[in-house]
Amino acid sequence: MPREVQITVDCGDPAALSAFWAEVMGYELQAPPQGFTTWDEALAAMGIPEEHRNDASALVDPTSNGPRLFFQKVPEGKTAKNRVHLDVRAAPGLRGDERMAALEKEAERLVALGATRHERHEPSPPLSAGHIVMKDPEGNEFCLD
Repeated sequence: MPREVQITVDCGDPAALSAFWAEVMGYELQAPPQGFTTWDEALAAMGIPEEHRNDASALVDPTSNGPRLFFQKVPEGKTAKNRVHLDVRAAPGLRGDERMAALEKEAERLVALGATRHERHEPSPPLSAGHIVMKDPEGNEFCLD
């Protein structure tokens, strides 16, 4: 039986990193529990102290097709290359120069949001259509594919 997947990201600032990834993915912040208009209101009602209200954040796909993204605060920073990363499909169906131009345009947009461009990989048919390796604001690698 297929299972649902949640992608969890350890980070230092869940609110800021989830805001970045919401822009990358076209996702939205998960709504607070029923009966609350904001997460701050809900967390206060749950007795969560203010200093712990940025311990986690979650994003959901507004179309309900993609996985939930969960960001959890951890005390340590990133120390090595990711063993698993996201490939953000920024140029589906495009090939060659048109594809790379679309990836470059998206890379520029994401740099303006706080990403870092790491390296460009040129197309090498038939195995690779080309991609750009990026890093999110906390240094997690992902690819524009």
